[in-house]
Amino acid sequence: MQNPLLEARDLKLHFIQRYGVFKQHKNTIRAVDGVSFCIYPGETLGLVGESGCGKSSLGKALLNLHRPTGGELRFQGRAITQLDNKHWRPLRAKLQMVFQDPFESLNPRHTVGHILEEPLIVHRRGTPAERQARIRELIDLVGLNDEALSKYPHEFSGGQRQRIGIARAISLEPDVLICDEAVSALDVSVQAQILNLLIEIQQRMHLAMLFISHDLSVVRHISDRIAVMYKGAIVELGDATEVCERPAHPYTRALLDAVPQLGKPWHESTNIHGEASTTGSEAGCAFAPRCPRAADRCYRERPVLDSPDTGSRIAACHFPLGDDDH
Repeated sequence: MQNPLLEARDLKLHFIQRYGVFKQHKNTIRAVDGVSFCIYPGETLGLVGESGCGKSSLGKALLNLHRPTGGELRFQGRAITQLDNKHWRPLRAKLQMVFQDPFESLNPRHTVGHILEEPLIVHRRGTPAERQARIRELIDLVGLNDEALSKYPHEFSGGQRQRIGIARAISLEPDVLICDEAVSALDVSVQAQILNLLIEIQQRMHLAMLFISHDLSVVRHISDRIAVMYKGAIVELGDATEVCERPAHPYTRALLDAVPQLGKPWHESTNIHGEASTTGSEAGCAFAPRCPRAADRCYRERPVLDSPDTGSRIAACHFPLGDDDH
């Protein structure tokens, strides 16, 4: 078995929220609350969950855009959690992100050519002539022509801007690409084009990807394995096909039932209500208040995943779904 390329061990990211007239009260927001998983070379791990579950916070914690509160991150077997900004700098080339909003992630004052050249300048890659050649190679790779290099971000459609964002992210030939809701802001037809582009680039560059999305149907299309996240924790992890066809956790089942399908009846019994708040008690199962299968044990004892490694599907549930539930 291959060694993990990127590994999180009991990773935590907590924020303090103060409120009151004099800010005398506070809540702890457990955006990421004890997450463990591995990403292997060349694979895509899909991370799915509803809004507010901590997906994007986890992606930013992996890149040290938010410094983790606890736990450990390892890249190529090396512990990187406690590195300062100076030692993180060379890692930036190896770990890159494609952001959700393709317009907000691009500087409107710079041309596309400057945007794509900037990472190469910062990391001192090549001569000016070599950088220009690399820029033309990148813009061609993502399906745009050389004329785009002299234009500004506002002159492009959303799909084209996301192509530029992808080109920038892969300019330094990273080992891991984190896609944070990379297609959620795009039309459905454009989503398919961007997904196919990401798959093509991954195969060509042998990238490992963490693909973050709230849409299980999109995640299934692109992922080798899927991790389902709820209230800052992973509640199910396994092979993409197995997770989607035979989910073990009731929350995964509810997410699947929420995906509209022609000819598929809507079942009230599998629908969940409320939102995945990241505040609350640490005791018991976080999903218990919304779970139709919850029992007394669920409110007293917090279930955990057995192992974050590859292999068979695992779920953090005291009463996982069986074959009769599908």
